[in-house]
Amino acid sequence: MFLSAPELAPAALTFDTVSAMPPEDLTQKDPTKKDLPLDDPAGRLLHRDALMLVIDKPAGIAVHRGPGGGKSLEDYFDSLRFGLPRAPALAHRLDRDTAGCLVLGRHRKALEALGLLFKQGKISKTYWAVVEGGPEAEEGLIDMPLGRLDATRGWWMKVDPFGQKAQTRWRVMGRGHDGEGRPVAWLALEPLTGRTHQLRVHCEAIGCSIVGDPIYGSGARDAGPGLQLLAREIVVPLLKNKEPVRARAPAPAHMTALLAACGWADGAENAAHWGGRLQTESVSVISTPSVL
Repeated sequence: MFLSAPELAPAALTFDTVSAMPPEDLTQKDPTKKDLPLDDPAGRLLHRDALMLVIDKPAGIAVHRGPGGGKSLEDYFDSLRFGLPRAPALAHRLDRDTAGCLVLGRHRKALEALGLLFKQGKISKTYWAVVEGGPEAEEGLIDMPLGRLDATRGWWMKVDPFGQKAQTRWRVMGRGHDGEGRPVAWLALEPLTGRTHQLRVHCEAIGCSIVGDPIYGSGARDAGPGLQLLAREIVVPLLKNKEPVRARAPAPAHMTALLAACGWADGAENAAHWGGRLQTESVSVISTPSVL
């Protein structure tokens, strides 16, 4: 038996009665679960409702299986059916080494609606990054188009004046030093477009690569602190006439030391420390030179 769901943006959906439950925000339900192994993917849920899930993706695992095979996050989705006949599916993607909020659609119509919202730029995302050095200003907008580095490097990207439009808002949340005394900064980043490796390339382009980035920074591939990039918050306006779904991921264990060095304190976060939607008024704008 199927029931009609509340009106959705942009299309009406239906859902199974087994899952006809009020939305559940699990972000603060049990902070001890933030580093659970993948044999308990349900323990990484940040949000669950009849239409979608938001899970806390761990760093170091691809969201789907690549050409070389190997384990991927999709291998664990069957345990996230919660009574539905099919496993949920990816509504978007995160890089292998990025941790944090990942949205899954629970059935085909939900995935179609989510896909359209992502395409239209109606889903807002805030990332946390710890970067080498740090920008001189306190906030700004990076406006630099991106293109593929070359045909031999897969999806590696570069700033390219003839590439696709790419914009990122940023704000300095704190500054400090790493264990060797080198300056680092904690940034809140909001991608206004969704290009491959956008945040990593944009940070490198303004002279402050993300700590632990082995492609666009000085990070070692199999050593060091790991990529210091977290998909901290996602806001999804899926239901018409309802408040958007807002999910936040906790800081992963491999990022807490450098975040703390920049002033972050676990359990003492407020609006000033998680960001929210960043603004562009009266901020530094960094862009590529005009091309004639």
